[in-house]
Amino acid sequence: MSQTIATAPVGNSGDRGSLLRASMAKRAAAVEAAIDSLLPPVPGSEARVVDAMRYATLGGGKRLRGYLAAEVASLFGVAESGAYRVSASVEMLHAYSLVHDDLPAMDDDDLRRGQPSTHRKFDEATAILAGDALQTMAFEILADAATHPDAGVRIGLVAALAAASGAAGMVGGQMIDMEGEGRALALQEVERLHALKTGCLIRYSAEAGAILGDADLSVRSRIAAYGRDLGAAFQIADDVLDATASAEELGKTAGKDQAAGKSTYVALLGVDGAAREARRVAEQAESHLDIFGAEADRLRDLIHYVVDRRS
Repeated sequence: MSQTIATAPVGNSGDRGSLLRASMAKRAAAVEAAIDSLLPPVPGSEARVVDAMRYATLGGGKRLRGYLAAEVASLFGVAESGAYRVSASVEMLHAYSLVHDDLPAMDDDDLRRGQPSTHRKFDEATAILAGDALQTMAFEILADAATHPDAGVRIGLVAALAAASGAAGMVGGQMIDMEGEGRALALQEVERLHALKTGCLIRYSAEAGAILGDADLSVRSRIAAYGRDLGAAFQIADDVLDATASAEELGKTAGKDQAAGKSTYVALLGVDGAAREARRVAEQAESHLDIFGAEADRLRDLIHYVVDRRS
């Protein structure tokens, strides 16, 4: 791992943009293959729930979290076999959250990634069980020696994912989101909501690569800070997209936040103000990578991707 200051130009245009797209496509295919291998179809009475699990995880999505885990791991020379197991794990955990988020009792959404939500494709009970099983399988993968030979590293991965996805992380953020429907939240409350609901899992995805690489605490802290700010930029951009993009572009129902009376960055700052804030946080995320050389360029380009995307 290089500890030199990067001198490459920052941005997501031209060759840099092409390199990022190629890198994301390559890693997305590898993550897809890992999930397919770890979660094969099964015979028997439980086949339906496994089919729902596969439906929820395979065949779409940006694989942003899986990409982060594998790309950060590559900075530390981690074997790809272990890195992609971690990528598959976090994508399963993320898929569980989406399956449950789409349920009628939660956000009540009929579309996900341009296809019927899992509870629409199957039924509500099957969707709940599929989400439950995906959550537990994420931890099962991390605990397996095939992910990393060092039990201490595996425990670190399990503990970090538990912290990021539980009541003090993603689930807590979802609760705040539901409690906030129909009432105006202050900007600080919206920031905390999304830091928990979205940011914690994105931060974990980046930090997981450093945990796999047994990085020292100061480097791991920088990677975690990068993931935290990347997650914030992602969510602000998501709020802008929800207000400006079509359902076809998003692959899910557009305008849901406004219809539900949710407090968002756009509601508080306006579209232009939210876009400016996304770019400010993106610049902050980039600053955490200044100890790395050109090998972290894809992570730098990813910052611009999450801000400029249209889906």
